[in-house]
Amino acid sequence: MSMVLLALGLVLAAEGLAFALAPSRMQDIVALIASISPERRRVIGLVMLGLGVALVWAARRLGAG
Repeated sequence: MSMVLLALGLVLAAEGLAFALAPSRMQDIVALIASISPERRRVIGLVMLGLGVALVWAARRLGAG
C-alpha cells in the first residue's frame, strides 16, 4: 500500500509542477490531446500503462521497494 501512495504522490507532484511552471503550455497540450482520435489516445494510454508497470517492476526488482 505504501508503494501505491508513493506512486500517486509522485504523479501528483509531477503534474502539479507542470501546471505551476507552464500553465499556458499545458492548455496547449490539453487542446492537442483533444484533437487526437479516441483510438489513438487509447493506444497511447496503453503504451504509457505498459511503460509505467515496467518501471515499477524494474524499481522493485532493483530493490527500491
